[in-house]
Amino acid sequence: MVLNDLVIYSSTPLGSLMTSSACWLMSDIHLMLMLDQNWNMNPGLMIPDIETSAMEEKHRRENYTQLVGACLMFVPEVILKERLDPDTLESLGLIKQAHQFNQKIVKIKTKLFYKQQKFNLLREENEGYAKLISELGQDLSGNITSHVVLESIKSLIGCFNLDPNRVLDIILEVYEGRSDQDHFFLSLIKSYMCEPLTLCHMLGFKFKFYQEPNEETPRSLYHIAAALLHHNLVELEDLYVHLLPQDVSIVEEHKKEIQEAKQIARKLVMVVVPSEKSEDKDKEKEEEKNDKPPDNQKLGLLEALLRIGDWHHAQSIMDQMPSFYATSHKAIALALCQLVHLTVDPLYRRAAVPKGAKGRVLRPLRSRRTPRPAESFEDLRQDTFSMLCYLGPHLSHDPILFAKVVRLGKAFMKEYLAENRAEFKDKMETLLSCFLSIADQVLLPSLSLLECNACLSEEVWGLFKLFPYQHRYRLYGQWKNETYSSHPLLVKVKAQTIDRAKYIMKRLTKENVKPSGRQIGKLSHSNPTILFDYILSQIQWYDNLIGPVVDSLKYLTSLNYDLLAYCIIEALANPEKEKMKHDDTTISSWLQSLASLCGAVFRKYPIELAGLLQYVTNQLKAGKSFDLLILKEVVQKMAGIEITDEMTSEQLEAMTGGEQLKAEGGYFGQIRNTKKSSQRLKDALLDHELALPLCLLMAQQRNGVVFLEGGEKHLKLVGKLYDQCHDTLVQFGGFLASNLSTEDYIKRVPSIDILCNKFHTPHDAAFFLSRPMYAHQILSRYDELKKGEKGSRQQPKVHKYVAACEQVMGPVHEAVVSLHPPRVWDDLRPQFYATFWSLTMYDLAAPHTAYEREVNKLKVQIKAIEDNPEIPVNKKKKEKERCTALQDKLLEEERKQLEHVQRVLHRLKLEKDNWLLAKSTKNETITKFLQLCLFPRCIFSAIDAVYCARFVELVHQQKTPNFCTLLCYDRVFSAIIYTVASCTENESRRYGRFLCCMLETVTRWHSDRSIYEKECANYPGFLTIFRATGFDGGNKADQLDYENFRHVVHKWHYMLTKASVHCLETGEYTHIRNVLIVLTKILPCYPKVLNLGQALECRVHKICLEEKEKRPDLYALAMGYSGQLKGRKAHMVPENEFHHKEQPASRTALGGQQNGPLASKAPASKTEDPGAEDGDKTAGTTKPVNKANSTTTKVTTSNGNSAPNRSVGGTALLTLLTGGPTLLTGEPTLLTGEPSVPTGELTGEPSVPTGELTGEPSVPTGELTGEPTLLTGEPSVPTGELTGELTGEPSVPTGEPSVPTGEPTGEPTGEPTGLLTGEPTGLLTGEPTRLLTGKPTGKPTGEPTGVPTGVPTGEPTGVLTGEPTGEPTGVPTGEPTGLLTGLLTGEPTGEPTGVLTGVLTGVLTGEPTGEPTGEPTGVLTGEPTGEPTGVLTGVLTGEPTRAPRSTKATKEDKEKSGKEKKKEKTPGSTPETKGERRDKREERGAGGKEERTGGGGGGAAAKEERAGREGKERTPKAERDKLKEEKSSAKEEAKEASRESKSKEKERGATGGAKLPPPRPESETERGG
Repeated sequence: MVLNDLVIYSSTPLGSLMTSSACWLMSDIHLMLMLDQNWNMNPGLMIPDIETSAMEEKHRRENYTQLVGACLMFVPEVILKERLDPDTLESLGLIKQAHQFNQKIVKIKTKLFYKQQKFNLLREENEGYAKLISELGQDLSGNITSHVVLESIKSLIGCFNLDPNRVLDIILEVYEGRSDQDHFFLSLIKSYMCEPLTLCHMLGFKFKFYQEPNEETPRSLYHIAAALLHHNLVELEDLYVHLLPQDVSIVEEHKKEIQEAKQIARKLVMVVVPSEKSEDKDKEKEEEKNDKPPDNQKLGLLEALLRIGDWHHAQSIMDQMPSFYATSHKAIALALCQLVHLTVDPLYRRAAVPKGAKGRVLRPLRSRRTPRPAESFEDLRQDTFSMLCYLGPHLSHDPILFAKVVRLGKAFMKEYLAENRAEFKDKMETLLSCFLSIADQVLLPSLSLLECNACLSEEVWGLFKLFPYQHRYRLYGQWKNETYSSHPLLVKVKAQTIDRAKYIMKRLTKENVKPSGRQIGKLSHSNPTILFDYILSQIQWYDNLIGPVVDSLKYLTSLNYDLLAYCIIEALANPEKEKMKHDDTTISSWLQSLASLCGAVFRKYPIELAGLLQYVTNQLKAGKSFDLLILKEVVQKMAGIEITDEMTSEQLEAMTGGEQLKAEGGYFGQIRNTKKSSQRLKDALLDHELALPLCLLMAQQRNGVVFLEGGEKHLKLVGKLYDQCHDTLVQFGGFLASNLSTEDYIKRVPSIDILCNKFHTPHDAAFFLSRPMYAHQILSRYDELKKGEKGSRQQPKVHKYVAACEQVMGPVHEAVVSLHPPRVWDDLRPQFYATFWSLTMYDLAAPHTAYEREVNKLKVQIKAIEDNPEIPVNKKKKEKERCTALQDKLLEEERKQLEHVQRVLHRLKLEKDNWLLAKSTKNETITKFLQLCLFPRCIFSAIDAVYCARFVELVHQQKTPNFCTLLCYDRVFSAIIYTVASCTENESRRYGRFLCCMLETVTRWHSDRSIYEKECANYPGFLTIFRATGFDGGNKADQLDYENFRHVVHKWHYMLTKASVHCLETGEYTHIRNVLIVLTKILPCYPKVLNLGQALECRVHKICLEEKEKRPDLYALAMGYSGQLKGRKAHMVPENEFHHKEQPASRTALGGQQNGPLASKAPASKTEDPGAEDGDKTAGTTKPVNKANSTTTKVTTSNGNSAPNRSVGGTALLTLLTGGPTLLTGEPTLLTGEPSVPTGELTGEPSVPTGELTGEPSVPTGELTGEPTLLTGEPSVPTGELTGELTGEPSVPTGEPSVPTGEPTGEPTGEPTGLLTGEPTGLLTGEPTRLLTGKPTGKPTGEPTGVPTGVPTGEPTGVLTGEPTGEPTGVPTGEPTGLLTGLLTGEPTGEPTGVLTGVLTGVLTGEPTGEPTGEPTGVLTGEPTGEPTGVLTGVLTGEPTRAPRSTKATKEDKEKSGKEKKKEKTPGSTPETKGERRDKREERGAGGKEERTGGGGGGAAAKEERAGREGKERTPKAERDKLKEEKSSAKEEAKEASRESKSKEKERGATGGAKLPPPRPESETERGG
């Protein structure tokens, strides 16, 4: 009630109550308080409450003030001053000023509550503090405890009024001085202090005192702070804020260090001028003079924590800093290393201490919070691994701990590799990953900071060699590419290593390999990856460093060798480097240099090969074959197996022997000391199961190079990659065959059908891989049979060998059936197919000459050793023993091979009758044999090329039924264009070697009749009929006699020449290169005929001129072959010596069907010139083969029975085989234009003259009146004799005719009947393909029947006068420049298409050497391609003797020619005598002087020979002199005419020149005729 009244009063508006009322109210309140004994409220409490509520409103506060004023009568003033606000008291007048009153209250309170009688300074109470210090500094070794001292301290505080905080500070100071008494002082501080924050502040103030420049915080302060933290007397978060520097400053400092390190690295790499170096040194000195910054108190505290073993707090501090920043300070790193020492010591002593090592004893820390020592590898995961990771590269400060960690890793890996229980495998895998992380983050970076410690490098290899190479290479990659950029110190070390490597490599030579090698070794112990990376970069630029570098690497450790292998692989796999040169035609030189380095390094030093082999395998899987170059070099250097197609004949012969002979005489280099390196390579392949995968991948990649890789690559590069892949396969397969044991080889190589059908291995590669397995199995089985029947010698050894072969090869015969369609086996038996592919040259013949040659070399060596007095006796004895032992080995090896060859030949003799079936013709059999056996294998390797040739010879010698040797050789030699064009460079060499071996056999048979009669006569392979039945002795008439065989060989030589010239004239790089390689290989046996050789020389000379600037490699090949060809000229013979030609009179018409391999080919070969092939006639080389096939098919009926065959008799076969053309063999004439392509079509077959040319060629005496147009094509050289009838108008040669220099010595025997006086209007498109170079042997029997009728339309440009004055001295080589002496019966049908830009400059100076022996068989009906421009005024005096076989000839033409033949052969018609012909020729003398040409009536030698046969004397010398004079005058007139022609041509060129009229239209009859 009272309160309500007060509140109401205080809330009543001012003035509404009078002061009396207030007083009345307060008196009532006082009365009620007096009456109510239960009222316990103190009025002094009640009034301030109302004061608080009235503070906000002014009117209420005034009412309140009046109320309080009224209360003064019964409320004491003291109570009001105590309770009321000073402002209220001031308003009541109880105090003067509220501010002064407040100050007075504060002073009174301070005095009452805060001011005590205690001393903070030592000088204020020196006695008390002195007693305190003496109490703390007393000897504590007795029974004095912290509790006793604490009681004394309390007494001193109370007695001397000492400041407790100052006392605590003094306790810390004494503890700092007596830091070894941790236990006493820590327990004293625990008992003394009450708040941890107070102690933390005191420590902070102590640290702050040392945060001035040039001040150094004492280690004892760090120690007591660490001890207090360790015992939780202080919190790290509270103390950390008092320490300097700030974390931000630490991060900035770390970044600055990295930048400085990078800048130093750049300076080391850059070229610095000496003046700049001195300036940099001055700057560094000035920086050193500057004041050092204050200590890093955080690092000091961290070190102290580590030394007392408080890893928990130390880890917290390191987490606040950048990685490895703390441990980059050596003191901290050593403290942490010591802590790790204590942690791993028990486990190290139990599991990793080497035998014989003792080690020093470590005292463990007694702190309860120290990391627990590891007793097992699992305990290492708790703290040890994390401590090592914080330590990082700075483990290098403690090499002993480094070795301990490595040895612990080795001990763990041994347990890991021995552990097979699955339940422990997971834990072990986790530990393995931990050790790999330690190796990556700690061991390898620390090794970089160590100074050339080879022992620790070997220790690391002891651990790393237990890891798979995949783990090792991952570690090396991290170390090389990432670790060096993680720390400033490592950045500097990398730059210093590169700088030092540059210094060493600049001075490395062959002469200082040893001292430079030592420097490289020292540098490689610490930073091998950086060093090797630089060395490899230098080798990629300078391959001449390979030798010195390889020799200087002998001071490396095992770890460094493994790292070298990794660096090589990384350099090979560098994606930034192109593996092709900029021209995209060759492999880059850097790759070739690295491959050579691989071979040399891996052979010389014990480096693990698994990584390199797997890299090559992975590249092959990815379809990349460039890196096969590495495998090739490694196998060549480590196993001593060379793959080269440049072997000499002696080396090739040695390669057909045993392994010992191969090593001694089969390789270019001396193969020594490859046993260990071969074993290492073999172990690496077998351990990692890479032998078969590499073989299969290489076999498949051969086609991948062409069809997958070769899409955008240059054809030349594709060929090289294909050769590289193939050569490496052959080399690698040879290594496996010679080094793997029989069991290992058989276990890894599957059967032939699985290889081909499942793995899609090409057949040649599949048999190549399986061949050694068959040989091993046969020999093993043969040995078993010999041992089984050793007691009873009932069966000869040969029969046992045959039985062993049947047992081993029986499944193979069944397996090969699935490789080809069933129709294949209609001609070839699987047994024959498997036999061909399973044998080698080792099985066919023993190289006695090679064995004898090597034995003789050893004998010479022994004699040289004996005669050399400088060799010590002991060494002399050893060398002699070595040579003698080697000699015995070779002789024994030869004996074994001879026995083996005899067994194989006996086996083949038993099998041969079942090789070839008689279900189809011999031609089809030979086709399949060539397609499936001979051609695939002859280009597989050089040894296989020789094998194929020898196998064909062996099959012939064995008298194998149904095998036509003649047809086989014919097919090989007749169509080589497509085979040559489709070969790579190395395949061309092998194919050339194959052809050379085939030609050797043919040449041997050709050389001597007795050899031929002995080795070929009465052999089924030389039957001239196609029968599908077996050989049963045959008829003597069916056999090819010796002379006819010589004709056949000449025809083969001609076909080779024709194909070669075609390839040379295509302009295609591959064609030209391959044919030059093939020609070089077959040079010992081809060309043998002089004119063929000169034709080749002409074409090759042209290649030399054309390719000298464009394609230097072709130029080099052509020049090389040209030089060798000229050297072989002395061994060439004229055609008439190479094969004897029959007289024409003995020849008969070829109307009947001819059988035999050459029946359909000879006519084509008679009239085609090798030089006349061009781009539109490439199919011409296969036509003879197709004709032979068609002929063969007609002979055999559909049911397989042979139709009646007609054998080729002597005269008829001779006619077939003598059609090979004789080519021009003199000096080549050079044409400057491109060859023109004829647009007409040869529809008939060219005829061959069989009679003697009876007319003497006349010399044109008039002037050429037409202006020649120039043809751009190169005219072909006619090699046949034109004997048909000229029914159209012949074209005139457009070049300037040259004057023959030889003196004609023969006399014409026929009488010319027509003069060519007009301009021909038709064009001939068929090219005569043979030039008559032999002596005419027949006699004219008829009269000429055609006369040209054209009229000249141009102006004459030259006059030919005079007669030949010189004697022919050689063989004609250029274009024919004389007169056509036969009759052309075809009619031109085409338009001219080219311009001849060159001039024929050659002169026929030689003597014709060949004889026409064939009969005319066709008519040239095509059209020429150039326009006639001159007038030919000579006389055509020859006459054809046989009607042409043209498909478009009319019946009238055929009947007419038949009548003419009968008329010529009538007995009543007698030829004119020689004198009559001379008289008629003199009567025609008004037409001008007549001259003989090289292709007309024969040269001087021909005339002399003919005169000798007829018993007449030779031409007198005076007459020859006269002819020479006439000829020289004709030359001068011709030159003058040529000059006049050129001047007129220039004049006409200025006025535009008149065009020639187009050729007149021709009727079908004329074209057909």
